[in-house]
Amino acid sequence: MTLAKPQSPMSDSVRLIKKYPNRRLYDTQTSSYITLADVKELVLKHEQFQVVDAKSGEDLTRQILLQIILEEESTGSPMFSHDALTQLIRFYGNAMQGIMGNYLERNIQAFMEIQKNMQEQSRTLYGDSGKASQDVWSQFLTFQGPAMQSLMQTYLEQSKNMFRQMQDQLQAQTRNMFTAFTGPAQAGEGGKGTGEKPDEPE
Repeated sequence: MTLAKPQSPMSDSVRLIKKYPNRRLYDTQTSSYITLADVKELVLKHEQFQVVDAKSGEDLTRQILLQIILEEESTGSPMFSHDALTQLIRFYGNAMQGIMGNYLERNIQAFMEIQKNMQEQSRTLYGDSGKASQDVWSQFLTFQGPAMQSLMQTYLEQSKNMFRQMQDQLQAQTRNMFTAFTGPAQAGEGGKGTGEKPDEPE
């Protein structure tokens, strides 16, 4: 069992939330119990927090985030289709699991950069003093619809090419590795065919 590490001086601003055996979440900053919806609000506000088991100190942050995603996918408009979820499941235990995780993380980061740039453009055009309201942001996206679709299409094509390059590199590395392993054996078999006797170990 992995115990949560003590907070370092650089992580003093991290909000500590404790989860008790009764599944209740306790916010140590406000000294009050909170719900999963409250944790979601912390995520939306970009607040740094950590959820730990109140008894063992085990880090449960990732589990709580997955619970939030599950609730979001179960209600309203899900982000992942049936096909997308089944494909993700098939990557678990697959040799490509690590690469796929890194690939998805890079894509999310790149998409966030695109969103950030678009939001900055909306603030420049509409003069929202650094805080674009939801209505203004929606109007901006509607106005920029065709351009946004073209931008995303270009990005997806680049992303697809990047993934293919990753696959090609992996296959090349695999071939080189097997060549290194099988090369000496094949050479030995060739020696037997010519009647040569391999040297005996000293």
